[in-house]
Amino acid sequence: MKRKPNFLVILVDDLRYDEFGAGGHPYMKTPHIDRIAHEGALFERAFHTTPICSPNRASILTGQYASRHGIIDNVARDAASHRLPNFHLELQRLGYETAHIGKWHMGNDGKPRPGYDYWVAYDGHGRLYDPSLNENGTYVQRHGYVTDLMNEMAVEFVRNKHDKPWSLWFAHKAVHPDAEQAADGTFRMDGYRPAERHKDLYRGCVFPKKPNMLPVEEIIKQKPAWAEVLRLRQNAQSREMLDAIHAGTQEEIRLRAAMMASVEEGVGMLFDALERTGQLDETFILFLGDNGYFFGEHGLGPERRFAYEEGIRSPFIARYPRRIAAGVRISELVICQDIAPTLIELAGGKPGPQIQGRSLLPLFAGKRAGWRKSFLIEYWAENAYPWLIGMSYKAVRDKRYKFIHWINRGRQGELDELYDLEDDPYEIRNVARRAAYRTVRERLTRELKRLTAEAIGL
Repeated sequence: MKRKPNFLVILVDDLRYDEFGAGGHPYMKTPHIDRIAHEGALFERAFHTTPICSPNRASILTGQYASRHGIIDNVARDAASHRLPNFHLELQRLGYETAHIGKWHMGNDGKPRPGYDYWVAYDGHGRLYDPSLNENGTYVQRHGYVTDLMNEMAVEFVRNKHDKPWSLWFAHKAVHPDAEQAADGTFRMDGYRPAERHKDLYRGCVFPKKPNMLPVEEIIKQKPAWAEVLRLRQNAQSREMLDAIHAGTQEEIRLRAAMMASVEEGVGMLFDALERTGQLDETFILFLGDNGYFFGEHGLGPERRFAYEEGIRSPFIARYPRRIAAGVRISELVICQDIAPTLIELAGGKPGPQIQGRSLLPLFAGKRAGWRKSFLIEYWAENAYPWLIGMSYKAVRDKRYKFIHWINRGRQGELDELYDLEDDPYEIRNVARRAAYRTVRERLTRELKRLTAEAIGL
């Protein structure tokens, strides 16, 4: 009988869809990460449905929308996170050895969660240097750069002798800046810190300006829901947080790229360990981010929780020669909830009825018929930034259009936004009030109602 595949999921915090070489970054060098895409699949339209850390991580692990699993924001939902229907529980039942290494952040404590035989994590966002790690239930003070420490632990796990197939959930702190988040979700920024050896990497490089990096007065003409937010963003308290990370500047983009250099080194180390132990082609490798990020598009920066493409699109590449042809590009609408059912099915199991994602195996085989035509994006207003007040929304995206319905601020849909992504890929022109798009808006409103009901299990 063929051995079941191993699973290596590499999750990078806050990584945009275009923040690696094969994803289109103009100067970042990521040959090892790119190898996953070149020898496997690059998903051109993969998305986060609640583009913020804790909810989306829970969606990946459960295969559910945030409306269903209940981790709706970054508030410390420690007890709830111990009760998630995590796909690793099913993998254990299917005979897998399971491991978590890195950032958990569904609840602020780093203590072991159900579903894992081996556990390394840290409280909250952790620290970039000299982190305190929870190693199988005991806190240990470590010294060094956290990405390097995590890389070494992941490689050691891969190199160890395994009597069973294994699954490693490897969640980096990079490229998130050092920050502290209180139990109520309020936030304090400290800044980006690459490894010392990379601090001057990419000095002088330039990320080209995008068409949707516009003056505030131009933005709010098309996006009136943002008028107060963009004004509050300029007050002293807001600027203190934003300036700590060089928000919206070339230096911010460069520092993130420099932090990715350590992640890239780790992927190379993992490839080497898998090859030396004869496990490479027996291991399904998936590389992705946990939410998007803004570099000034739509006047935004760390407000990654919003439904514009830079916020919801994910880097998403996979390698597994048994099922995935080298160099394939997949353009179907994929959501991060599709990971759980895919891994369960590859492990020989059957995804349970509570899972709302879909197995990607048909797409690997080139079967596109019957695939999803649209998906829901949802966000609940929370306390992370003092300038973000009452910005809850529900949105729907299909292959051509995106409709955003503002819940708290709108009264009769007057603030809603509709974009024709075929004609306006940068989401500059809000066509919600144009007569030519009335039928589209009505159709997407019906679709949003349907998807919202499905998300809560109705």
